[in-house]
Amino acid sequence: MPYYLQRIIELIKRYPGVIAIGGFASGIGSFIMVDRQASLASWIAVIMLVSWVWLMLENTFTQWFSRAFKRNIPEGLLRYATQMIHQESLFFVLPFFYITTTWNSGQLVFTGILTVAGLISIIDPLYYKWVAPRRWLFMTMHTLTLFAAMLTALPIILHLTTAESFKLALGTAMLLSFPSLATSFPINSWKRGVMLVVMTLAVGGAGWLLRSWVPPATLWMTESAIATNLDNQNRTPGDDIKTLTASQMRGTGVYAYTAINAPRGLDERIYHVWRFNGQEVDRIPLDIHGGRKEGYRAWTHKQNFPGSPVGKWQVRVMTEDGQMIGVLRFEVTDDGTPAPAQ
Repeated sequence: MPYYLQRIIELIKRYPGVIAIGGFASGIGSFIMVDRQASLASWIAVIMLVSWVWLMLENTFTQWFSRAFKRNIPEGLLRYATQMIHQESLFFVLPFFYITTTWNSGQLVFTGILTVAGLISIIDPLYYKWVAPRRWLFMTMHTLTLFAAMLTALPIILHLTTAESFKLALGTAMLLSFPSLATSFPINSWKRGVMLVVMTLAVGGAGWLLRSWVPPATLWMTESAIATNLDNQNRTPGDDIKTLTASQMRGTGVYAYTAINAPRGLDERIYHVWRFNGQEVDRIPLDIHGGRKEGYRAWTHKQNFPGSPVGKWQVRVMTEDGQMIGVLRFEVTDDGTPAPAQ
C-alpha cells in the first residue's frame, strides 16, 4: 500500500470523530441556509447512490482491478472509504431530523435509530467487528442512510414535495434491499425467489405503514399558536392559549396558526387535522410555499364543534402522505370551570 494512503488510513482510524464532526457541521450549515445548499445536498445524494453501486459491484470491480493492474486494492482503504461516507451522510442529515422530529411521537424511534447508526459509524469496534462482517446488517445500515439522505436532499435539489420524496426514497430503498436480502438468503430455488420478493415488498409495506414515524426532513414549524383572534392584515395570531371555556370556543371559534419553514421553490400541501379526545373531527388543507426564512404563515379557523366540546383537543400538522410536522394542543373546560390565567 502506498505510504500516503497508509498515513491517511491511520489518521482516520486515530481520529474517527473528525469526519463525523465535519458532516455534522455541514448539516448545520445546510440547515441554517437550507434553500442555498442545493449543491451540497446534491453531492451527498450522488455520493450515496454511487457508493451503493460500488458496494453491489465491489467484488467484481476489485477482481477486475487486480487483473488489469496486477495490484490489489487495500481492503482497509475500501472499508474506511465506506465508513467515511456513512459518517458524512448520517451527520449531514441528523440536524434536519433533530429539528423536525416530534419527540413525543413515534418519530422518536426513527430519529433514535439514525442517531444510533451515526454513533456506530464513528465507533470502530462496533463498526468493524459487529456491522461490517455481517453483510446483511452492513447493507441495511447503508440502505437506511441512503433513505434518510434522499428524504433530506430531494426537496432541496428537485423541489419534490415531502410526499413525492418519501415515495421515491422508499421505492429506492425497496429496490436496494433486494440484493441485500439475496446476500443473506441465496436464491437457489423459485420458492426462495418468491420469498425474497415477498420480503422486499414487506419492507416497503412496513415503511409505508410507519410513514407517520418518519419526520419530514425539510419541513418544520418556526411558530405556532392556538388563538381566539387573528390579525388578518398582518397575518399574526392573538395570544397563544392552552385552555379556554366552551362558551369562548363557540363565541369566536378557534384559530390554529402555524408558520412552516420549507426550501425555496417548494410548493407543498399540508393539513391541519383537528382531533377531539383522540378522534379526528376535521381535516383542512393548506397550500404553503417555501423560501421564507420565518416560515410560510397559514392558519385554519374552526367554528363548528360537537355538542359538548369539553375535553382535550389537538391540531396535528400533517403532510399529504401522513407525516407529522408538529402538534398544537389545547383544552376546553366547562363554563363553570374558569380557564386558568395564561
